[in-house]
Amino acid sequence: MTTLAQRPELQGAMWEMPDTWPAFMDEDPVGWACFSRACTDFPDHVLIATDDAGGEVVARCFSAPFRLAAEGRGELPGGGWDQVLLWAFADLRDGTAPDTVSALDITVRADRQGQGLSGRMLAALSDNVRRLGIGTLVAPVRPTAKHLEARDSIHEYAFRTRPDGLPHDPWLRVHARMGGVIDSVAPASMTIPGTLAQWRAWTGLPFDTPGPVEVPGALAPVHCDPEQGYAVYVEPNVWVRHTTGAPLTPPGAPVAG
Repeated sequence: MTTLAQRPELQGAMWEMPDTWPAFMDEDPVGWACFSRACTDFPDHVLIATDDAGGEVVARCFSAPFRLAAEGRGELPGGGWDQVLLWAFADLRDGTAPDTVSALDITVRADRQGQGLSGRMLAALSDNVRRLGIGTLVAPVRPTAKHLEARDSIHEYAFRTRPDGLPHDPWLRVHARMGGVIDSVAPASMTIPGTLAQWRAWTGLPFDTPGPVEVPGALAPVHCDPEQGYAVYVEPNVWVRHTTGAPLTPPGAPVAG
């Protein structure tokens, strides 16, 4: 487990790593403008896991530092993933010291899923945030099973629990087992607009009926307006908060694997 700052030569292989994200998830305008900049602007916050045997990239994790206590903030935003990206790069531009790190993406290579690597990446992220001297890690979590109940309310789903008290959702459960606490819902975490032609290309669906359209992999229905010629997806996420216990080690210390 290394940071991109420690091994910049892995950047190409990291981007080329096969994943299972739905095609439309790559079309968020905020992501297009900001996400890839994490490699150049926040390389200490990008983690890469390589296989011991062949040195191949098997997982990646992006995160970004920002100041939650800045004026006008204080609470994790309902705008979720999109908003925290904008905050992080605004703070970088203004030279604002961060007090929080947000996870942006944890992706495990398609053929290595189901082996516990997502939990290991989350643990490594928490270690890295602590190493960098920041005490709070947050995540706009994309609940992995919510797409099976796309029409159900995220506000109910986020707080649904099993008989043992752990979250119903598997990915939220991983966070909870690591001490994460559900903070709030981000009902508009990512907004993806597009023409009907674009949505047809992204999904293979006709998009010719007005109203909600269920799309494989989407956590909520996509709103389709054939008369106006567009469709828009607003993805809900769940904010989870972790305490890292920083500062335990000074910045510049090796990342715990």
